[in-house]
Amino acid sequence: IDAINCVRKHLSAVKGGRLAQAAWPAPVLTLAVSDVVGDDPSVIASGPTVPDPSTSAMARAIVARHCPTPPASVLRYLGDPRSETPKPGDAIFTRTDYRILMHGAAALAAAATDAEQAGCTVINLGAAITGEARAVAHQHARMARACLADAPTLILSGGELTVRLGGQAGHGGPNLEYALALAIALNGVANIWALAADTDGIDGTAPDGQPAAGAIVTPETVARARRLGIDTKRFINHHDSYDFFDRVGGLIRPGPTGTNVNDFRAILILPTR
Repeated sequence: IDAINCVRKHLSAVKGGRLAQAAWPAPVLTLAVSDVVGDDPSVIASGPTVPDPSTSAMARAIVARHCPTPPASVLRYLGDPRSETPKPGDAIFTRTDYRILMHGAAALAAAATDAEQAGCTVINLGAAITGEARAVAHQHARMARACLADAPTLILSGGELTVRLGGQAGHGGPNLEYALALAIALNGVANIWALAADTDGIDGTAPDGQPAAGAIVTPETVARARRLGIDTKRFINHHDSYDFFDRVGGLIRPGPTGTNVNDFRAILILPTR
């Protein structure tokens, strides 16, 4: 995403500080909802009202590395001095103000407060979790299995996971793949439930063009799949997590939420006695 942001900042008329440049000398107030890990204003929405530390040369290098045959118009523009973005210290930013109204950490904190008031012990892993969805799910499954407590325990995490697609890819997204990998790793442990979803209501793809936000995992998820004759490993190896939960049950489908503070994941571990 950082590489994509760098290129589009240098191709856009508004990103990379250019909206502030167009508005100068008017004062500019930005009210932002962060959907990026780290909440960097220059990354949120590709930073239309803040200085851009990247350069056109960096954008050209990214295009050369990832796009062997880019449109000639893109190469021409990235080689033009006009493609350079406003930098830190530019006078156009002396009348700008930037405020982040909401971010992933705040969403996790709100969930933690509600859970604690309901009697749960909360383990908040933070809103900066990144990495391969399947690998993170395995880590969290081990953590959940190791929780031995007299009170309900809730493991919260946010951030932005990824899926590395192989030769075959079905439908779904990082949160759905995390949920499926978690279900497989837990393999029906009787006292653990989980939820993994994208807060914008859209996680990857779906056959009908209306993606789910994510899915809920219960102690019955894998057992239900077995009863239906569904091979869980085939579905995860084909990155077909949407179709798995569509058949087994557990899809979360709120539709687009109109906001986005990245991923939201919760694992509930109930006492075994």
